[in-house]
Amino acid sequence: MSDTNEKPDRSLFGWYREANGKTRRVFWTCGAGWVMDAADAQVYQYLIPLLTVSLGITLTEAGSIASASYFSAAVGGWLGGWLCDRFGRARILALTILWFSVFSFLSGFAQTYEQMLVIRVLHGLGFGAEWAVGAILLGEMINPKHRGKAVGAVQAGAPIGSAIAAVLAGPVAAMFDPDMGWRIAFWIGLAPALLIFFIRRGSDDADIYKKTREKQIAENRQSSLAAIFGRKVVAITLLASMLSLGVQGAAYSVATYIASFLSDERGLATAVTGYLVMINSAGGFIGVMVNSYFSDILGRRAVFRIYGFGFLIMAAVYLWGPWGDNLWLLIPIGMIYGFFQFGLYASFGPYFTELFPTEMRGNGQAFAYNSGRAGAALFITAVPLVAMYMELSAAMATMAIVGIVLALIPTFILPETVGRALHSVDEMDGKEQAS
Repeated sequence: MSDTNEKPDRSLFGWYREANGKTRRVFWTCGAGWVMDAADAQVYQYLIPLLTVSLGITLTEAGSIASASYFSAAVGGWLGGWLCDRFGRARILALTILWFSVFSFLSGFAQTYEQMLVIRVLHGLGFGAEWAVGAILLGEMINPKHRGKAVGAVQAGAPIGSAIAAVLAGPVAAMFDPDMGWRIAFWIGLAPALLIFFIRRGSDDADIYKKTREKQIAENRQSSLAAIFGRKVVAITLLASMLSLGVQGAAYSVATYIASFLSDERGLATAVTGYLVMINSAGGFIGVMVNSYFSDILGRRAVFRIYGFGFLIMAAVYLWGPWGDNLWLLIPIGMIYGFFQFGLYASFGPYFTELFPTEMRGNGQAFAYNSGRAGAALFITAVPLVAMYMELSAAMATMAIVGIVLALIPTFILPETVGRALHSVDEMDGKEQAS
């Protein structure tokens, strides 16, 4: 393990002061990649009000495109995770960034529902793998005592990306003709492709991965796609996937339709909703950083529970409170809501990195995270269907409750991993006994 000291500085940024130049560069590259990954994914959600008018599609059709994209992200993510176990973290990370950037750009040329559907499905194949591969690349370099803070800090890119998406879908899109504004927002999505020049391919992979891979090759052993369903890891795979499903199902049930909610039920203009979502994201940045720090102190499971309950409470307040279009109330309440919504994600990277053995860490982590993302597509599709019988806000809250309940169950079954050194398949029995 690189970047270790006998007495590590446990302050929020102590890990960064201890890190060498390579680790710092990988951190910034992965962080920037996750910023643009999040922006690229969420800009579609925030553009739904414009897309329904410009492309002549219904809210249900718009939701189905998002759902299909998340399903394809699950497939692409699982495949990408397996590939990074075989060919290296850094090499596959560069490929995924290039892939989703190109298809984000092509989204801006769609003319029909069918065209947008196909492009977003192809986009999802690359989008699905980026987060898991980047989290693993950094997580394998970091002192176990700092893993939550370092990898969690990368997750702070999600609210920043959401804020960028909100600006693109709101103020930027509003500067142009409605049919052109959303296209420009997608075209800007080509920018992340520049990040591949900062990744050093195989030289950026951590020593623990290189040694494990060399051993596999020497022993002529290969880890298959189905390896994560083997006897030693199947329970971890299924429970981690359930945790991912619950968190993402709950978050996307609200986030996907929040712009529509603010427009339709709060009566706010598109540009204003963009600013509000951006402010929510500012609260999310704080939430992620707080989570990443306390995750190394309280443990991964505890912060999932705390943030899960906080998310439910603040989503109810934000959606059902009698605030109308009062921005003086929506702004601070939205920041607190964003604190919990985005903060929920911060422990995924370190927790999943610690749960899975090195030989199948990419495979397992990508499958768990992206199967949850694919399942979350069902939540996205369910919201407008439930909204046929109640207000949109009530439908969003209903599905969010279902998601958080699902997420909390695995936190009482999965082991606590905070401070755990990374392990191989051969070491798993000893690790399980020690825990």
